[in-house]
Amino acid sequence: MAEKRQALGRGLSALLKDPETDITSAADKNADKVVGAIAEIEIELIEENPYQPRTNFDKDALEELSASIKELGIIQPITVRKLGYDKYQLISGERRFRASKLAGIKTIPAYIRIANDQAMLEMALVENIQRQELDAVEVALSYQRLIDECDLTQEALSERVGKKRSTITNYLRLLKLQPIVQAGIRDKMLGMGHARALLNIDDNEEQLEVYKQIIAKGLSVRQVEAIARSKKEGTKPTAKKAANLLPFEYQRLQEKMGKRFGTKIDLNRNTKGKGKIVISFESDEELERISDLLNL
Repeated sequence: MAEKRQALGRGLSALLKDPETDITSAADKNADKVVGAIAEIEIELIEENPYQPRTNFDKDALEELSASIKELGIIQPITVRKLGYDKYQLISGERRFRASKLAGIKTIPAYIRIANDQAMLEMALVENIQRQELDAVEVALSYQRLIDECDLTQEALSERVGKKRSTITNYLRLLKLQPIVQAGIRDKMLGMGHARALLNIDDNEEQLEVYKQIIAKGLSVRQVEAIARSKKEGTKPTAKKAANLLPFEYQRLQEKMGKRFGTKIDLNRNTKGKGKIVISFESDEELERISDLLNL
């Protein structure tokens, strides 16, 4: 089987290197042999994707990936669009592409696709949303671009990315936050829970003031929710409620546990470090699923 794959690879490479059989359209002869196939392509022949939704690349993580590529090679091929003879454009896999260049790799395995710009944009955004660890604002921007530039409704977008419409709506609402707050999300200075709570503060100046308090005092999501409610009601959070709210680091732990178990987690802790964890469930089936996760 390995010999057969190598033979196919050589045949494809020869096809791609022959200017007389250049393929840029699905209507071209032998297009079916190129589209979706994997070939080793010289990195210098690939241009970066102008529709790349990720704009922040962690330098240390990129160097770690580069070291891994040097040792193990590329495990998952990138995806490119064939523009013309010996000319390609990146659709997805920019971290692998950048790390390979950093590693000094000359060629890279790539899936080849032929698509127009709109199709390329949709493929790039959907694949990145599904496979890359984008921050919440980058996901929101990707959703908005799919709606605006690919003419998708929220219902159609929901089907494309496999997410509930309410989830998409929650992400899109992040784009209503002040730019400095969005930057804080991208820099991981506050989480999605904080962001949703801040959205309940209509006044921009008050929103920024509470954001500064989150950073300076490590306010938990519950504390921010209480502040937002008090501003709407024209009251102040009670001392009892304030005392029972979690510090930021424990709020993050609560969020992680909620994601791990796929349900609501209530972590209560007093000032002496004592407390309890409450795991919510909606049915016997969900309880059984949680029990399995706990290996009980």
